[in-house]
Formats: sequence, structure tokens, C-alpha cells
Amino acid sequence: MEIRTFAEDEVPADLRARARTLRDGVWPGAGGDHDPALRPVTVLLVSPAGDVPAVLDILSKDIVHGGRRYRAAGLSAVVTDPAWRGRGYGRQLVAAARVLIAESGADLGLFTCDRPLRGFYESAGWSELAGAVLVGGTRRAPFPSDGPGFDKVTMAGFFTERGKRDAAAFRHCRIGLYPGEIDRLW
Repeated sequence: MEIRTFAEDEVPADLRARARTLRDGVWPGAGGDHDPALRPVTVLLVSPAGDVPAVLDILSKDIVHGGRRYRAAGLSAVVTDPAWRGRGYGRQLVAAARVLIAESGADLGLFTCDRPLRGFYESAGWSELAGAVLVGGTRRAPFPSDGPGFDKVTMAGFFTERGKRDAAAFRHCRIGLYPGEIDRLW
């Protein structure tokens, strides 16, 4: 298996089609492109035969929290083909994405996941950010991760010295992510 990384608009057509088919099969209608302002990067696990057993995207932007600016990135649209599950491929891809985010210079990585998936993400190196709520959408139309019907936890990684030093400021609070109308929450 090979991990391949592309800017979203540079994914080769055959791999893009396979990733979209995978995403549409798991989340019908959710396989659209991301807001280019979030500098989307697609990370694919590709088999020797050219299959795409797992895919995810990394979205990035600067956020302001506690009056300080941070470079943040997070995981979006993480999918493993049901036929390939149970072999560690999703975990391998999520762990590789964590390394990519750390190497990008991001101060921190933040994203939400369904509560039952917390252990999966922890096994790939992420940590639950206790009491944290990500607020997506826009400032005028916020979309919080603790909204009605959600059972989400916020996962995080702190990568730079500054990020590590300020990690406590991100616990038990609301974090204004505001990725916009297209990617209401990553």
C-alpha cells in the first residue's frame, strides 16, 4: 500500500474518480470538493492494483483563539472502504495525515468525530480535547459541534512549541473555526 498526497485540484482523474465513488458509497451526496480557501489536501491509500481503500482530506486555515493567531489544520471526509476495513488501513492513513499536519508547520490539528470513533483516532495518535466544541459555519451563521442531534468529540494534536505551550487554552471551551458555508465543519 502506498500513501499518496495531492492538492485537491491536482488529484489524478482516475484516483479522484475512485475516491469520489468510495465517499459516495459511504456518505451519498457528501463527496463534493472543499472550499479552496481551506487549502484542501487529499490523502489516499492506494493499493498496488490502483484501488483506493481509504481516503481523507486535510483542511487548513489560521484561527484566532484567546486573542492569539494559530495555524490550524484538521481531518475531513475520512473514509475506509467497508471491504477493506479491519486491516489497519484507515488507522495508517489517519496516522500519516497527523504526521503531514505536524510537518506542515501547523500549530495544532483539530477536528470532530462521532463519539464511538474516538478510540480509533486515539489509536492513530490523536487525543480527545476535553470539553472542547468546534464552532464551524460562519460568524453570522455558526455551526457548533455540540448542536442538536450531534454526539461529537473534538480530537486534537499540538505540534509546535507554541501550540504545545498553549494547549490548555483549548480545553473546555468553544473554538471558533469558521471554515465557511461549503465546509461548515471539518
